[in-house]
Amino acid sequence: MHELRIFKQAMVLLKETKELCQLYHIKPARARGQNFLVKEEIYDKMIAAADLNKDDVVLEIGPGLGFLTAELAKRVKKVIAVEIDKRLAEILEARLMAQGVKNVEVVNMDILKFSIFNFQFSNNFKVVANLPYNITSIFLRKFLSMEHKPEMMALMLQKEVAERIVAKPPKMSLLAVSVQFYAEPEIIEVAPANNFWPKPKVDSAIIKLKVHSRREVDEKNFFRLVKIGFSAKRKMLKNNLAAGYHISQDEAEEKIKQAGFNPKIRAQELSVEEWTKLFDYFK
Repeated sequence: MHELRIFKQAMVLLKETKELCQLYHIKPARARGQNFLVKEEIYDKMIAAADLNKDDVVLEIGPGLGFLTAELAKRVKKVIAVEIDKRLAEILEARLMAQGVKNVEVVNMDILKFSIFNFQFSNNFKVVANLPYNITSIFLRKFLSMEHKPEMMALMLQKEVAERIVAKPPKMSLLAVSVQFYAEPEIIEVAPANNFWPKPKVDSAIIKLKVHSRREVDEKNFFRLVKIGFSAKRKMLKNNLAAGYHISQDEAEEKIKQAGFNPKIRAQELSVEEWTKLFDYFK
C-alpha cells in the first residue's frame, strides 16, 4: 500500500512537471544538468538531511520549477534560490508569487560566480542543491574553502561521485581528501535515474556534508602535498613525493617513516588525519 501511494505521488509530480514544461515552453537542457526530480519521497529525504529549523537561511542551487524551494520556504527563515537559466528563474518567481511564498529571493546567476557577501546571510547558512554533475568538484572547492562556509550541505550528486567522496582508506582519492578535510560526508539515500525526468544516464545520491570547524593547517601547502601524493596513482607515495618536491627517494622514504608510515604506502591508503600528520614533515 505504501509503495502504491509513493508511485501515485511520483506520477502526479511527473505529470505536473511535464505540464509546466509544456506550458512555459521549457526543453530541459542536458548541458545544464536539467533533469527534474519527480519523486516527492526524495525531496523529503533532502530536506531531512539538511536538518532545518525556523531560523535557518538556505542557499538553494538549481531550484528548477521550485517544488523543493516551496517546501524549504515553509521550514526556514529565508531561501536564496540561485538559478542559472533566466527563463526558469522568471517562472520560479511567478510560481512562488502565485503560491504566496514571500521568504524566497530568486537570483538568476551562475552559482560559480555567486558571492555570499552580496546577500544578507546570518553567521550560519545551509546549502541544499541538486547539482549539475559537471560542476560538482569546482562547486565543492569554492564553498568548502571559502572563509564563510556553510554549516551543512545536503546535495544531490552523481552516485559514483558521492561514493568517491565518502571513501575510506585504502580507496581514498584527491576528491575524498579535499572534501573530508573540511566536512564529514554521509550518503543518505541513493536516487535511481528513474526518479528524474528526463531520465539521466546514471544514478544519483543524496549526500550530507557536516562542515568542520576550521583546521589550523596551512591549506595551500597542505593541498600541494596531497596533489603531489596523488599525481601518479599507481606509484608508491615516496616516488610521487620525491618527484614533486625534487628530493631523493631515500629522503622521501625517510620522511614517510618518520611520520610513522610504511615506506611502501600509496596515497589512497592515507586518511585526512594521516595526511595532516605527514604534512608536518613536508612543510
